[in-house]
Amino acid sequence: MADTSDFRNGLIIKFKNDLYTITEFQHVKPGKGGAFVRTTLKNMKTGKVLDNTFRAGESVETVRVERRKYQYLFKEAAGLVLMDNDTYEQLTVAEEMFGGGEQYLKEGESVELLVDDNEQIINVEIPIHVELEVIETEPGFKGNTATNAMKPAKLQTGVTINVPLFINEGDKLKVDTRSGQYMERIKN
Repeated sequence: MADTSDFRNGLIIKFKNDLYTITEFQHVKPGKGGAFVRTTLKNMKTGKVLDNTFRAGESVETVRVERRKYQYLFKEAAGLVLMDNDTYEQLTVAEEMFGGGEQYLKEGESVELLVDDNEQIINVEIPIHVELEVIETEPGFKGNTATNAMKPAKLQTGVTINVPLFINEGDKLKVDTRSGQYMERIKN
């Protein structure tokens, strides 16, 4: 158990029978009335964001979680197969746990699993940025970079994103896994 004075970004609490992580909080002490804490909570399972206000000193149940590093191996019908970096034990995790980010994972990519005291997987965290190679796109032509025009490009994991016109097949790109957007071209 913890109270509102223990709130910090990243703290995982049990609220309304679900697990939430605190993404933002602000202690407010108005001129009249009691102090309170405004929070922004993110549901660990669904990813939905919720704004909630707690009275100052209100107790909430915290959840102790452990972060474990795993390596992505391959995808199969039951889910994605990961390997523990310490014990080399393999584990299959349901695709829904990745929240759409699995399409940016290439073989050997590192991921972190959040595991509770009961050895239940709470969440899977993938890297925010990944480096992927373009395997298929229309060729870029000299002189058509004056505008912010974009074209589709298929990456090595099979996902298609929009990239600037100057990107060619074989280029390595930095991609944001949260939005699926092109960040930059990586120079060799």
